Amino acid sequence: MDYEQFFKIVEQQIGGGSQAVERAVQATLRTLAERLSKGQSRDLQRELPPELMPWLYTDTDADTFDVDEFLRRVAEREGVDLDTADRHARAVFWAIGQAASPDEIADMVAELPDDFEPLVAEAQRRFVEIVPVEEFLAKVAKRTGLDPEGARRATEAVLETLAERIAPGEVDDLISQVHVHLHPPLKRGKAAGPGRAARMSVDEFVQRIAEREGASPAMAREHAQAVFGVLRESISSEEYFDVTVQLPNEYWQLLPRP
Repeated sequence: MDYEQFFKIVEQQIGGGSQAVERAVQATLRTLAERLSKGQSRDLQRELPPELMPWLYTDTDADTFDVDEFLRRVAEREGVDLDTADRHARAVFWAIGQAASPDEIADMVAELPDDFEPLVAEAQRRFVEIVPVEEFLAKVAKRTGLDPEGARRATEAVLETLAERIAPGEVDDLISQVHVHLHPPLKRGKAAGPGRAARMSVDEFVQRIAEREGASPAMAREHAQAVFGVLRESISSEEYFDVTVQLPNEYWQLLPRP
C-alpha cells in the first residue's frame, strides 16, 4: 500500500480535507509510537508506507498508558475533542490493518492492553460497534423517565457499583466495549474494590447505587434494571454473559429477561 492509498482509507472514514486527514494520521501514529516498544515500532514502520516512518519513529521505551490517555494525547495533538479523536484513531487503526500483515498486527496487539480493544479491533477487522454515549444515556432516560443529567448520574452509579462487584479483568473487558465517556465510573469502581470481585448482596448493591446517585433504594433498583437493559443492547452477547455470569442468582431480579 502506498501513501496516497493509506490516506484515502482514512479520509473515507473521517471526511474532511487533506490537512485534517494528515493531522489525524500524524497524531495517532505519534501517540502509537509512544505506546509501543522500539522494536515493535520499527517492525511496523517496515510494513507501512515509508512517508509515515517519521511519525512512528521512537527511540524510547514504551510508555504504559491506557486507552483513555491514548485518546487524550491524540485529541491534544489534533486540537479536537475526545469523541473526534476516538473516531479518527479508529480510522487510522483501520488503515494500519489494511496495510500491515496479520502477523505484524498480532505483534502490535500483543503489546497493547485489553482496553485498546475498540481500536485494535479495527486493525484486526473485527470491529465492535461502540454505542455513542448520548444514545446510551437517552435509552436510560427513556426507560426511567429521568432527565439527561439524571440518566447520567444513574448510569454512572450503576456502572461504578457493578465494577466493584465483578472481577477487575472483567471490568477491563467491559471498558473495551463501552464509550470512552463511560470509562471513568468503571475505573473508579475497579479502584475502589479489593482487587477481586467484592461480595455483596443484591440489597447492598442497590443501596450503594442509591447513595452514589442520591436516590431512594426503590428508585435505584429501577435505575439498575434500566442500565442493565441498555447495557445488554450495547455490548456483545458474549461480554454481557461474561459480566452477568459473575453475579449471584439473586441479582437476576435486576437483569432484563431474555
